[in-house]
Amino acid sequence: MEILDWIQDWFKNNCDGNWEHGEVIQITTLDNPGWEVEIDISNTSIATMNLEWILNEKSKDDWYGVKIMNQKFIAAGDAGKLKFLLGLFKEMIEKIEA
Repeated sequence: MEILDWIQDWFKNNCDGNWEHGEVIQITTLDNPGWEVEIDISNTSIATMNLEWILNEKSKDDWYGVKIMNQKFIAAGDAGKLKFLLGLFKEMIEKIEA
């Protein structure tokens, strides 16, 4: 399943009449250049999870970081990492729910 299909299904399956009214999934660009993905996990099985910022930087053009804080999954990466960042989220959800 393609990552966008998975994210759409995940969003739809977590809608409860209230949660989806917030800014649940945000994808923004960074000026270095890069991407930032922020996903509200308050309605999920990983809502209580916390993860300090982990940075994996091979070079200024090959990097990503991820953290879970205040019921938000936050990941950022270089301009080629959007699909990868969404995949990190999918991987975390699938591991917890397995």
